[in-house]
Amino acid sequence: MDPVDRFRELLRIPTISRADPSHVDAGAFAQFREALERLYPLLHATLEREIVGGSLLYRWRGASPDEPLVLLAHQDVVPVVAEQWQHPPFAAQLVGAGTDAQIHARGAIDDKGALVAIVEAVEALLSDGITPPRDVYLAFGHDEETHGSGARGLVAVLRERGVRPGLVLDEGGAVVDGVLPGLAQPAAMIGVAERGAATFVLTARETGGHASTPPRLPAPARLARAIGRLQRSPFRPRLTPAVRALFASAARHVGEPLRTVFASARAFAPVLTRALALLGPETNALVRTTAVVTELSGADGYNVLATRARAWVNVRLLTGDTLDGVAGHLRRAIADPGIEIDRVEGWEPSAVSPWRGPAWRRLARTVGSALGSEIVVLPYLQLGASDSRFFTEITDAVYRFTPFRLTRSERDALHAHDERIGVDVWLRGIRFYRELIVAA
Repeated sequence: MDPVDRFRELLRIPTISRADPSHVDAGAFAQFREALERLYPLLHATLEREIVGGSLLYRWRGASPDEPLVLLAHQDVVPVVAEQWQHPPFAAQLVGAGTDAQIHARGAIDDKGALVAIVEAVEALLSDGITPPRDVYLAFGHDEETHGSGARGLVAVLRERGVRPGLVLDEGGAVVDGVLPGLAQPAAMIGVAERGAATFVLTARETGGHASTPPRLPAPARLARAIGRLQRSPFRPRLTPAVRALFASAARHVGEPLRTVFASARAFAPVLTRALALLGPETNALVRTTAVVTELSGADGYNVLATRARAWVNVRLLTGDTLDGVAGHLRRAIADPGIEIDRVEGWEPSAVSPWRGPAWRRLARTVGSALGSEIVVLPYLQLGASDSRFFTEITDAVYRFTPFRLTRSERDALHAHDERIGVDVWLRGIRFYRELIVAA
């Protein structure tokens, strides 16, 4: 069986996360663990493995235990709406041929693509008789898409054992084209920080009754007014250190006048923030905390007045903002004491890892040697959340990068339908992990 066949077999196992843990198919995760053992016998014969909750922790002893490399990935995937897919989401079908061949499956990129590339790299290195220069840990969470409890448990184990990694790498940015105006080369976007996240619930209440005799402003209407006010009061855009570093790093790869603007990002901050806020959803999210209503609920019947109308607001916090500050912004924007505002979950933005120094240089060198010398390596602020945020408790060197070259449409398919990855792209990712593991 070749690497692609092993990858497809693992993609066919529906390890779906659910917000309610009681709805998770534990059998699928057990099947996934069994398949890993069967498909990667050298890895399981050589590395120490333990199950922490439902997460997997492997230790590959290297020449030194100091400053080990930790490679993160997660076993779970998000749910699917199967009828929206061109190809069955858990069939892992090969579509196309040659350099155009792609694997269509939930998890092809997020995040079994990285997980299986990592274990492929380790199995191949073991077959070649390689001993890494430092210990290597593989940390595969089981609920990254929902609660992240697996990653918290893994961090607790490592902290208790006094493990302080020299480099932690998790999913994150990819190799992309056209990331900045004037930048002709492809860019490897390596996340040095990630935004915080929170869910707030807005609630409007009333006495209820029959829909034939509504009050002047029923609860859903008051809630809609609050949502409209929030939409008209976005958070102030600004440049964070990670975004300034993105421009400073890109400056030498673009021509004038952009070179001067990028190199002096702090001085040109008003222009850059205005431009990024208007260029599109991704760039807007780089420069401001975002808040969006994702779910609504009202009455139980079409002819019944709602006694309670609710809206769930998903907030992603820019570096430097706080959960308390966000709550204050919501109260001021909505300006209605009759609307209850409650936070049901949330965490602050992550610490910012350095974009210089030995760990960063190790990543940059590996990108050049394994993926292409023409690729520009850029730090950036990761927009989504990952398990890596918990690992900032035990090291400063936490980075977020998936070594795949992805198109805009491929990135858009994450958490949506028709998730897919090019076969050649995925195979080059294995090479990246191999070289990163053996790099001094």
